Amino acid sequence: MKKKLMNMKISINHNSPVPLYAQIEEQLRNIIKLPEYKNGKRLPNEVDLARQLGISRNTLRQAINKLVFEGLLTRKKGVGTVVEKTSISSKAKNWLSFSQEMKALGITPTNYELHICWEKPTEDICIFFDINENTNVLRLDRLRGNPEYPFVFFRSFFNPRIGLTGNEDFSRPLYDILEKDYNSIAKISKEEISALSADKFLAEKLKVKVGDPILKRKRFVLDPGGRALEWNVGYYRADSFTYTLEFERTI
Repeated sequence: MKKKLMNMKISINHNSPVPLYAQIEEQLRNIIKLPEYKNGKRLPNEVDLARQLGISRNTLRQAINKLVFEGLLTRKKGVGTVVEKTSISSKAKNWLSFSQEMKALGITPTNYELHICWEKPTEDICIFFDINENTNVLRLDRLRGNPEYPFVFFRSFFNPRIGLTGNEDFSRPLYDILEKDYNSIAKISKEEISALSADKFLAEKLKVKVGDPILKRKRFVLDPGGRALEWNVGYYRADSFTYTLEFERTI
């Protein structure tokens, strides 16, 4: 049985082996490319859209969350879900963990501080992990660098479905723990790079002055099936870290 939504021309097949959220996600990708939906156009209300399609709101949100994560859609309070304005981006074909990056540079990674706690997630983290605001998430703070001094402060949040307890030995490589102990393979990473000035907290951690330049790298890690594993933000001393990307042009 197929149902068709007149407003957005979305058709779903409840008898198809393809999951409903995947059917909707693929069609939304195509719809938001149309001229009438480009550059800030608001999508129909989620409750109304789910009702008209005959699906649960959670199923619809699962499809929309993937596009929000990829930066194609944005949720705005008091407005709803809107299409992001067109931008230009580049994608690298490979990525490394911090330990792998340091090993490639011939540097011995050093842990200076490590703190673990459980806390309520922000709205963005709820969307990324597809959880509700009452679900506690594990937060891992690490101050890392070379044997001489620390140059990066990491803050990570982990999907509760992984099963981390907080009692793990996080002096081990993080992705080894996820893969070997929890069968969760870190395969895909989406990264956002920006610059900011060090506040008092970061200045104290990284041994710099308040106002000194800091490189901020947000990393969103997924498994081979596209399921969210880790939300990570790293703050690097600008005088100790260079972020390099190598691309091969397709002709």
